[in-house]
Amino acid sequence: MRKRRFEQLVERALDSLPEELQSLLDNVVIFIEDQPSPKTLRDMDVPRGDTLLGLYDGVPQTERTSQYGLVPPDRITLFQRPIEESCDTEEEIPEQIRRTVLHEVAHHFGIDEERMEEIEEGWDKQAEERR
Repeated sequence: MRKRRFEQLVERALDSLPEELQSLLDNVVIFIEDQPSPKTLRDMDVPRGDTLLGLYDGVPQTERTSQYGLVPPDRITLFQRPIEESCDTEEEIPEQIRRTVLHEVAHHFGIDEERMEEIEEGWDKQAEERR
């Protein structure tokens, strides 16, 4: 997929967030990279042969104190190639982008990996019921 098309799908995923969430996003920027670097994979303890679809790097809102200020923006990075490779068809890519955006935005709001897994299991069950 061309990078510009992927960017448009990311924008659409962000626009699909409920307004309440969009208005609460604070000091965060979105980046798109081709794939995570070997250093990033090592730093995140990703097992050999696995990869990342997205990465949140910053101070979650739940951990910000009155001392939070004059800090660089939090970063949400989406990795285009792993997202594409995780899908069987090009038609599945927009949904995977949306899920990855939601996952990383949830980290911005302080939701940890364990809770995200529970939430995503619920999404999977809902998707199966719609089929």
